[in-house]
Amino acid sequence: MTAALDAESPLGKALIARRYRFSSGLKAILVRDPSAPIVSYQTWYSVGSRDEQPGATGMAHLFEHLMFNQTRSLEPGEFDRLIERTGGDSNAATWVDWTHYRSSVPSSHLELAVKLESDRMHNLVLEEKQIETEREVVMNERLERVEDDVDGFLDEELHRLAYTSHPYGWPTIGWMEDIRSLSPAAIREFYQRYYAPNNACLVIVGEFEERAALDLVDRYYGDIEPSQIPRPGGEPEPMQTAERAADFAKPVAAPRLVAGYKGPGQTDPDWIAMELLSAVLALGPSSRLYRRLVIDRELASDVDCSIAPFRDPCLFRIGVNGARGVDVAAIVSEIDKILSELAESGVGDAELEKARSGTETGLWAELETADGKGEALGHYETTVGDFRELMTAAKRVQSLDAGAVSAAAARYLTPSARSIVMALPERPGGATPGEADG
Repeated sequence: MTAALDAESPLGKALIARRYRFSSGLKAILVRDPSAPIVSYQTWYSVGSRDEQPGATGMAHLFEHLMFNQTRSLEPGEFDRLIERTGGDSNAATWVDWTHYRSSVPSSHLELAVKLESDRMHNLVLEEKQIETEREVVMNERLERVEDDVDGFLDEELHRLAYTSHPYGWPTIGWMEDIRSLSPAAIREFYQRYYAPNNACLVIVGEFEERAALDLVDRYYGDIEPSQIPRPGGEPEPMQTAERAADFAKPVAAPRLVAGYKGPGQTDPDWIAMELLSAVLALGPSSRLYRRLVIDRELASDVDCSIAPFRDPCLFRIGVNGARGVDVAAIVSEIDKILSELAESGVGDAELEKARSGTETGLWAELETADGKGEALGHYETTVGDFRELMTAAKRVQSLDAGAVSAAAARYLTPSARSIVMALPERPGGATPGEADG
């Protein structure tokens, strides 16, 4: 297996990120950072919940657990024990567009990380015992994070309501009935299809010699065969032409609502404008939503706003924790007024500069540690398609003027492109407020 330098770019002022491609299709992004004797070793697989099928949701997330269980050479739990014995730690995450696995170890133990990660890429044991153990863990996780958590429930219902065709409509953790029914045969097929070198990108950040690291990758991954990876196109989401809404009785003292506006994916030039909009609307007490809803009108105790960094068109999310006794209709009406003013009058110079500073600060803060650098590089490579886009993000933030941000608000933040879910306090006797869908 040979490695060819494919692309490189500065990462800040002192570091260089280089991407290599191996003959098997495996990619590796290397950043030599001698500032501390540690290495963050990450594997990013281009598989997430968007690659699943109806009736078999939650598969990618289940593998986040299975990958720490047992391989043909390691007993259950041995992966973590070996990493922890070095003083390091390991973790993983699953999302809509990717799954990634991370081991952080002292530089002297890089070979161990390479060996362990390559082992579970192709030697995972997927018999009934291992599957049922992790299935139970995931079912309990779903109960805790979604079904027994109001905020998790609302976010799940928002995506269910907003997406009628696209896979973003189902949760990364999967529907409970699907988790229960995933068959061992389907699980093994998913593993053989997606957990392969030609569907993976290694990201190595820390103190190491580049040539030595590439030799280790060659040694431990060289015999792993690539797979055939059919990419489900996924039906594009139809244009939304009318507001959708649903409300649920929940054990809350005050109403909560989450609104999702159909927005652009992270590969779209408008995505940065929407990220700046989220800062204009909800970054700090002087932001428009916070000032009006929390301070001036006292309709809410807290607000938040964000644009999801998804590959395909995603949701621009506004979350509001209402004040006790407030009618959610008053909150929604005030949000509409604020967004209308924003689209008509534009963004002021001072608030745009504040939004730029806050957004850029957040971007650089993610790159403070070896793990943070690796996660940012892996996300951009896997979601956007090229890690070098990370390097231009700050410039794009600074290049957008107020007109571009206001135009994005007018284009995307309209009631007809909005879905709203609400948690309303349960009425005496447990009556349900009802559910509406438009």
